[in-house]
Amino acid sequence: MNKSFVFLPVSLLSLLVAFPAVANDNKTEQNIVNSDIPNISEIELPATNAKLLTQQPGSNEVEQEPEIEADLTPTDDADISIEVVGEKDALPESTPTYVIEKEEIQKQGATSVADVLKRMPGFAINDVGHGADIHTGTYYRGASINQSVFLINGRPINTNINTYHGGTDLNSIPIEAIEKVELYSGAASSLYGSSAFGGIVNIITKAGYSQPKLTGSVEFGSLNLNNQQITYAGSTNQVKYNFSFERYFIDNRYRVPVGAANRDSEGFLSNADTATSSYFGSIGLDLDSKNSLNLDVTALSSRRGLIYFGFPLQKDRLDHDGLNIGLSWKTRLGKNNDSNLTTTIGYNQDYFSTYGPTGATFYRTGVLDTQQITARVDHDWKLSPNNQLRWGIDLKNTDLNGDVFSTAPNRINQNETENINLFHTALFAVNTWQISDALLVDLGLRQSFDGQFGSYLNPSAGLRYAINPVVAVRGSWAGAQRNPGLDQLYVYDTVHGWDPNPDLKPETGSTWTAGVDINLSSNLLAQFTYFGSSLDNRLGVISGRWENIGLVDTNGLEAALQLKIAREWSTFVNYTYTDAQIKTGTDKGLQLGLIPYSLLQTGIGYQKDGWQANLYLTYNSGTRRSVFTNTAAGDKNTDFSPSFVNLDLSGRIPVSKNLGVTVYLENLLGEQYERVNRIYSPGFTFRLGLTANI
Repeated sequence: MNKSFVFLPVSLLSLLVAFPAVANDNKTEQNIVNSDIPNISEIELPATNAKLLTQQPGSNEVEQEPEIEADLTPTDDADISIEVVGEKDALPESTPTYVIEKEEIQKQGATSVADVLKRMPGFAINDVGHGADIHTGTYYRGASINQSVFLINGRPINTNINTYHGGTDLNSIPIEAIEKVELYSGAASSLYGSSAFGGIVNIITKAGYSQPKLTGSVEFGSLNLNNQQITYAGSTNQVKYNFSFERYFIDNRYRVPVGAANRDSEGFLSNADTATSSYFGSIGLDLDSKNSLNLDVTALSSRRGLIYFGFPLQKDRLDHDGLNIGLSWKTRLGKNNDSNLTTTIGYNQDYFSTYGPTGATFYRTGVLDTQQITARVDHDWKLSPNNQLRWGIDLKNTDLNGDVFSTAPNRINQNETENINLFHTALFAVNTWQISDALLVDLGLRQSFDGQFGSYLNPSAGLRYAINPVVAVRGSWAGAQRNPGLDQLYVYDTVHGWDPNPDLKPETGSTWTAGVDINLSSNLLAQFTYFGSSLDNRLGVISGRWENIGLVDTNGLEAALQLKIAREWSTFVNYTYTDAQIKTGTDKGLQLGLIPYSLLQTGIGYQKDGWQANLYLTYNSGTRRSVFTNTAAGDKNTDFSPSFVNLDLSGRIPVSKNLGVTVYLENLLGEQYERVNRIYSPGFTFRLGLTANI
């Protein structure tokens, strides 16, 4: 069990070397940090923010170089930002909001939301090749992807489908359509769902430009990778529009060592190819000075092989088709911004089909078709200069059609078709009091009424206290409940051979954070967070049946630091330590599987006149091989995979004002390390592309 902090002191030391030079800037640049950053729009920021850290450029930087029209990206190359809201903003600030803007997404060379999240503090994403993350696991602060809430423009996009059938697909939105990705927790669970043991990820899509603009990219690389993206966006009078398309393919066929999962007779990784096509469109209409409408549509078609099962060689495939439609109406009820009402109607469909041969003779398939209709009324009301209330109602109706079939004699009696309907309602409210200039307190409540598990109340609380202009402390606590997926309750899993269990209990517990924000200057920013959770009745599989396996306690530390070395140079460090310990059951005392104790991302970036270079380093302490271990090779579920270090380099070379060449060199060290459960990285790979805008 590697609990190494080895990279953290080294990274902190590298930042502190430059401390004397930047600390003197504190008095002169402090006002820029606190006054020049725009607010997040109403629906995009439902919850917690921190005032201290930001990736946004100061206004003086933009005004000094207006002639560089083709390079409007911020001068900071740090991987995360913590959004700043205006003074006297009464939204809860007891936990930070991490933000990655579109410029940073482009620098990273991200090809999916999973690529974006993996450089945020707290996230462990065990993907190997584009699309594999849907089965190899995404975790935030020790919680699985299905214990987190994913939103698009403030509207849920995941539909209570468990990890093994098909979790939230982080490849479903074209990267070109994304304006930024926000991550928050704490009181956000009261606003967006009691199931958020981990966090809430809000994907904000681009609005139309003032002038119509066509942007596109084409990219080719190792493992037969090819990727094409195109976006057309603009505005005409009161109408804004954005249309994006992305097509991606990679065969992920490369040599792997003996003992690797899904290693074929020729020594190659087998059945790991991925092909996706994703579409996004939005139209916004300003009806008058107080009312606006917005319609957005996201569609996904993906075909991929699954390598997670691994032993023996698997040939299972997963087809996933998704459709998400949302219509929102925003209206300003009062004067200025003191009362804003947002009404949203959404439709979400996920079609998962997992299928493949059993041995050489039999065949199996499992289909889950989920359709969900949602409605939300959200009122943000400034009751007084020091008191802000956000309250509303959520409605959700879910239909699940499950169809499983197998020709294997020992599974024929499990063949079935299930049709299940569930209605869920929730009332929510978060009230924020600015007790003084230094002290802010927020209290939240979410009362849920569920057709399966009745009514239950989940509260939240938080505070933030500014000790002085440089240091602020904060803390939060939230109760949570995550109900079992309808498939876990009622649908036989013919691919794995797992039985459903209608007697499953909800996962219940609480989460908490305590932290400090330090603003030494506008060039040196730091944020530290202790986090924890206690989750009872965690769901798992025992003897081929879904069960509540017991209590899991999680404790950890996040550190996020940013340093602007000079105008063109910047660096960052994100470090997360996670101890997710199983407290009861047969695995008592063990770390949760697939979650590393230590995870560090650090990097340094250069940017000037359209030229970019970014070097990223990742350290992973290794994860426990908990499921589908290779017993023939002597693997045990208490074994840990070895730690590894990964180094990536990205760059952009301007050819003209509107054309650039992009280069991404991944795994520069060429080490074929084990990411998770005997699934290995491909070693060194490259991508080469062109980006253009008209």
